[in-house]
Amino acid sequence: MQVFVAIPAIIALLYRAYSRNSLTPLGLAIAGLTAILHATHSSALPFTLLGVFFLGGSTTTKIKHDVKSTLTLSSTAGSPSSSSSSEAAPRTHVQVLANSGIASFLILLSHFSYGTSLACYSRSVPDPFLTGIVANYAAVAADTYSSELGILSRTKPRLITSLRIVPPGTNGGVTFAGIVAGLGGAATIALASVLLLPYCQGQWDFIAKLQLASAVCLWGALGSILDSFLGALFQASVVDKRTGKIIEGEGGEKVLISSTAKQENLMKEFVHREKLKDNGLRQRKEKRSEAQGDKNEGPSRVVMAGNDLLDNNQINAMMAAIMSFGAAGVAWSMR
Repeated sequence: MQVFVAIPAIIALLYRAYSRNSLTPLGLAIAGLTAILHATHSSALPFTLLGVFFLGGSTTTKIKHDVKSTLTLSSTAGSPSSSSSSEAAPRTHVQVLANSGIASFLILLSHFSYGTSLACYSRSVPDPFLTGIVANYAAVAADTYSSELGILSRTKPRLITSLRIVPPGTNGGVTFAGIVAGLGGAATIALASVLLLPYCQGQWDFIAKLQLASAVCLWGALGSILDSFLGALFQASVVDKRTGKIIEGEGGEKVLISSTAKQENLMKEFVHREKLKDNGLRQRKEKRSEAQGDKNEGPSRVVMAGNDLLDNNQINAMMAAIMSFGAAGVAWSMR
């Protein structure tokens, strides 16, 4: 990518993220390094795909945020997600890496294999690294659009592994509207790819480009569906028993079943009990407790579906890796 184009483009992208509070400070730093790495590729396509994904993803996140924030709860406060602010929470550096880390790795592999020389994109022998980069952004864009817009569906989501109806925001919950939105997200990547791929002359007619765009859309949609399967299997969906709403982890992290406040209370009780041992009052304390009975309530958070093995960021990174390396492998097998 030309330096005189890359520098102002990177500055504009970071300024937009900063001015709209789309990324945390560390997220901005990692995004800046990611953008610089993408700009070092001989083709402008990787950086363009990064920009298209970021702009589209940040836009869909803010669409009807006031409505989406009432559909789930925040893990930090137990209140509607991000309800304290009219804006969506900024993305963290971990989320940036989960979505673009595989593409960045493929760019490094491309530099190591080919250097910075510009090679045309052959129809019969496509570049596996560039193919994997396109696949990465098609998949993560489809997943982002599906998650951010599918939750607004008027129909209840169904768990992809059992098809039972689940609350909005459930990991692995899918709707028809969400699948269509995912196709739309992949289509933005397909359009940018068709316009900017460095084609080998004489190999790509209109029909071939249309087939390529269709393949990118389909691959992205498959990535979104794969993400739902992985989420349903390896990510716990925690529901608040009082409201029946899904609790979302801050920044895509896991939701604690036992709250921090409860853990702190247990520690305070332990310390207090040890003090009572020293002054001989422990037995009287226990008798009073037995007389009053156990008034402790059960946990308000329960796992409704899935296994608490991975968080949302890890699921996204796994899906991106499978779809990216899978597409790169297909391209490599054509050599």
